[in-house]
Amino acid sequence: MSTDPVAVPAADVAAAPPRAPAILLGLGLGGFVDGIVLHQILQWHHMLTSTGDHPMTTVAGLETNTLVDGFFHVATWLLVAAGTTLAVRAWQQGRLAPPWRLHVGLMLAGWGAFNLVEGLIDHQLLGIHHVRDDLGGPLGWDLAFLASGVLLLAAGAALARSARPPEPAARAGETAATAPD
Repeated sequence: MSTDPVAVPAADVAAAPPRAPAILLGLGLGGFVDGIVLHQILQWHHMLTSTGDHPMTTVAGLETNTLVDGFFHVATWLLVAAGTTLAVRAWQQGRLAPPWRLHVGLMLAGWGAFNLVEGLIDHQLLGIHHVRDDLGGPLGWDLAFLASGVLLLAAGAALARSARPPEPAARAGETAATAPD
């Protein structure tokens, strides 16, 4: 057997395709959508706008919020980098790529999980910001954000469950990396 990580015989490759890369990518990309669309483009809120100490209506408040938003983006970037690294590692090991429905479904589920965790912790438990900090009654927007998380998680899980399992390489000596599509 070769020591080349790409030349792993198909029989040695785990039957289940990797799932963690797609979930990490979904968490990170969901965070990017939140940060880029809600924080930067629409400017509905920043990380600390509901604390009272860092309003987005002052230069000092915007400076602090921009810094903390930057740390948030670093965290989401690290999730995407980790997901990408795991995907490349699995590919180098000759593991079968997940079916499209499984990969996209798990990414959607990861995005939904991000919305649920961020919505529950930051919006409700800590109260450091809400979806719309520029309005007087943010609860409806926060509940809609949580509902979007539930819908993304449910749709992603349903899509992932509908995926056909990948077919292992049929011929002896064929590697998973060289198996026909």
